[in-house]
Amino acid sequence: MTPVEVAPVVVAPVVVVLSHRLGPVLPAAAARPLREEAALYADTDVPAQWAQLCGAHPAGEAVQGLLLTFDPGTGAAARWVAAGATVLRTPEPTGAAVLDAAAVLDRLRSPGGCPWDAKQTHHSLMPYLIEETYELYQALEEGDTAALREELGDVLLQVLFHARLAQEKPGGFDVDAVATGLVAKLVDRHPHVFAGGEQVRTAAEQEIRWEQLKRTEKRRESSVDGVALAQPAVALAAKLASRAGKAALPVDLLPGADGGTGASLFALSAAAALAGEDPEAALRSVARRFAEDVRAAERSARTAGLDPEALTPQQWREHWPAR
Repeated sequence: MTPVEVAPVVVAPVVVVLSHRLGPVLPAAAARPLREEAALYADTDVPAQWAQLCGAHPAGEAVQGLLLTFDPGTGAAARWVAAGATVLRTPEPTGAAVLDAAAVLDRLRSPGGCPWDAKQTHHSLMPYLIEETYELYQALEEGDTAALREELGDVLLQVLFHARLAQEKPGGFDVDAVATGLVAKLVDRHPHVFAGGEQVRTAAEQEIRWEQLKRTEKRRESSVDGVALAQPAVALAAKLASRAGKAALPVDLLPGADGGTGASLFALSAAAALAGEDPEAALRSVARRFAEDVRAAERSARTAGLDPEALTPQQWREHWPAR
């Protein structure tokens, strides 16, 4: 008896837009027409191995069933869309584009990539990490949304770059290990969210609990262990005072204003931190405002026909902006 070939069921045309990031993964909405044995085709932009894996045939002139593509605006997909095909897109999770950034960096660092990227080390990148972080800080200070988006990308590049360098060393780690460690840390330090075994009602309570969990996790012997000593001096003094304050250190044991310039600066920074203020941000705000005033006075003097580089004290006062 000759086997009878059953033709696929004719269904309304559906264009399934695949994701380069996720590979030959189909959206759940495509399950129904596939279950109904709709014909499955692949556009010319779909790799042959992917088409073979899915059991898809070349699109040809067909305009029925399901068509796999990456771009619904070109090739057979455009013809299907013009004929009224439903377009289904493979959903991607939030953060999927980070995979693109990691892939680009991998290409730059690999043989045949960029000579500059190939020669970088953890040490050579350190100045860029500091520079990009401060540029991000400035974007936040100025409330510049466009700059914030760009600078966040630059900081992300530093994270991906250092992770890639670590990956190249024996016994190293990759960016996935970095992300896995971050997830574990966030979950462990938020048991009130993920475990449900305790209650945290306010942000202040969470901050105290965070420090307790961190100290236990890292087996720290001192309340000031883990404070980054390389940070700006004002921020460092504030952080040390804050940590010691949480350990109930008496205020009178902090460096006093009578101990010289350094002690006076520490005392001011500590007092601000213990009052819940950010002395680093406060000082930066004053410094930025001073720089703006200097520029304004110089512009005013230049408009008046004076040389900003040769102003007398009296001329500085005359052109100093009023506040």
